[in-house]
Amino acid sequence: MLRPASVIAVLCAFAMASVVSAEPLHREIDRLIAARAGDVPAARPADDAEFLRRIYLDLAGRIPSVQEARAFLDDESTDKRAQLIDRLLASPDYPRRMQEQFHVMLMERLGDHPEWQKYLRESFAANKPWDQLAREILGGGLQDGQPKGAAFFYAKRLENYGQNPVDYPGLTRDVGRLFLGMDLACAQCHNHLFIKSYKQADFQGLHAFFQNTFLAGGLNIGEKPTTQKLGFQSVFKKEPLETAPRVPGLPELELPAIEKGKEFIKAPDPKTKAPGVLRFSPLAKLAEQLPTAENAAFSKNIVNRLWWVMLGRGLVHPLDLHHADNPASHPELLDLLAKEFVEHKYDIQWLLRELALSQTYQRSSVLPNAAEPPSPALFLVAHEKRVSAEQLLHSMLEATGERANVKEGTALDQLQLKFLRAFANPRREPEDTFNPSLKAALFVLNDDTVLGWLNPKSGNLAQRLADLQDADKLAEELYLSVLARRPTGLEKQEVAAYLMKKGDQREQAIKHLAWALLASTEFSVNH
Repeated sequence: MLRPASVIAVLCAFAMASVVSAEPLHREIDRLIAARAGDVPAARPADDAEFLRRIYLDLAGRIPSVQEARAFLDDESTDKRAQLIDRLLASPDYPRRMQEQFHVMLMERLGDHPEWQKYLRESFAANKPWDQLAREILGGGLQDGQPKGAAFFYAKRLENYGQNPVDYPGLTRDVGRLFLGMDLACAQCHNHLFIKSYKQADFQGLHAFFQNTFLAGGLNIGEKPTTQKLGFQSVFKKEPLETAPRVPGLPELELPAIEKGKEFIKAPDPKTKAPGVLRFSPLAKLAEQLPTAENAAFSKNIVNRLWWVMLGRGLVHPLDLHHADNPASHPELLDLLAKEFVEHKYDIQWLLRELALSQTYQRSSVLPNAAEPPSPALFLVAHEKRVSAEQLLHSMLEATGERANVKEGTALDQLQLKFLRAFANPRREPEDTFNPSLKAALFVLNDDTVLGWLNPKSGNLAQRLADLQDADKLAEELYLSVLARRPTGLEKQEVAAYLMKKGDQREQAIKHLAWALLASTEFSVNH
């Protein structure tokens, strides 16, 4: 018979063994994806070249350099993919990539501001937890010590254009969509006609947080005192209703009784036009209540969005319609991702790493040999993902060997504006599908800057190709530089034949070959 101390030791050993033997998240992802798929065949694993290009675009926001591509493809280490994932997460490209990704996700091409970009980049460089980021953004920079750059999320939405009033309903909708995965727009005037769980009281309760906010100039957000509930009524039932500020799914806030004239802890400054600090701040309460572990909608929304960033489609699809009649394709997986994300303190880098390590992420985009292609919602084949305007710019610079010649600052900013005009969607239009356009095609065909990158200069792609007399070596350098893969036998033959056909116009032929790959669909999608 075991003594009590021995029993405790055995129990402790069992507990430790349980912790050690617990499967990492990426394996649980694959188990749950396989369980849902049943006998439906999956695509084969992506080869090294497909994985290489995909992971660079997703974590670094660019394709690999020719040196990086060659080194990875020649590496015979069994753990080289995990090593590469860790290197990219630790690289200076990662915070820039996340800055660009979250800027598009949160601002939806509404506008830009250098302080906002600085805030995002510094936050991702420090691996700031998502709940802290959300608190800072939703708090509007009103509290002491909060970064002012975070206030741009509100500042842009509190602008009014001409005689148009501030779009407070639009701001309400954006917070619901982007932080809770709930598009409450159709519940503004009545309960949603098609989604039973989206109530008018949800929209108006969220709206009540913003009804007294205003833009005081620059990135300064102000609040007028909220002393009474917000009145509203349904267009179908003319019954007067009211609500205090309320996060959907949570109780209403209690509005404190504050003596008139004592609403501010720090009074507004008429000289500097700095807004005051209220004793009762609805924005501060929103930042306190919405991004919490207890608010399941907050956690599920962000893990669904990060899954979409890496896998090209949300577990809940469309992203902004979490409700009972639009369940996740894999409910148990969504719950697990949210739970693990909370337990890991909202660590975005950790979650992206686990997603990238999964077999689900590392599948090929080539369909399996089956009678019918599997449903996209099963995630058995890699989804082809649109390459953003920002990713295209960085990738073209890398492919042409011009990246070192364009330093961050004015030159890069001006280039980015050109690429945004050519490749980005209009404001608020989701950038989740690949939509070739005449505007984009004409840009690649005619833009002087892009075409100039294809002229031979010291160290750039065109010059490196011009120095190679062997057609096979030239083809390999070209394909590794632009498409991050080695050419097939047929592609080598085509390159050699084209060079021979052009004869003494070799420089022009090389320029045409490089341009053809840059303009290809293969370059424009992450597959």
